[in-house]
Amino acid sequence: MGTRKLQRDLKKRNPFESVQQEVVISIQRTSDQLQYRFSQLFKEYGLTRPQYNILRILKGEGKPLPSLEIRRRMVTKVPASTSLVDKLIERELVKRSQSATDRRIWYVELTAKGHDLVTKVGAPNLELHSELVGHLSDAECEQLLNLLEKTRAGISAHETTLSKNSV
Repeated sequence: MGTRKLQRDLKKRNPFESVQQEVVISIQRTSDQLQYRFSQLFKEYGLTRPQYNILRILKGEGKPLPSLEIRRRMVTKVPASTSLVDKLIERELVKRSQSATDRRIWYVELTAKGHDLVTKVGAPNLELHSELVGHLSDAECEQLLNLLEKTRAGISAHETTLSKNSV
């Protein structure tokens, strides 16, 4: 098979060592391009992607959530969700309160200002989704979703096996 576009884009002289390597690098390259575009959008509103994600989760839930639950629901894994929440508190987009029954649990709640901001970003966010993958048919989107889910399931199964073997 001739050189693929990814190989040319990366100015890679030799073919990839395996089709699996090419797939992973292609996913990484695509993810990087998507993340960059969304970062640019959220920057216009003074937000990072993870901060927007927290606001979106809270808006979708419609009620305060424990900090750990927010962390579990995030699209990307972040090491310091507490500092993300702290920055949102500084901007008065969320507020935090301690559980009345368990002092270890902190709830995070969207403020009116936070609700207004996440609502304002909603339409441009959806437009960007359409711009980025609108050229794919619904059937192609479904196929891509299925393949990505299958990939994530394989990663999860591998991680589960690794954690069982390390105990």
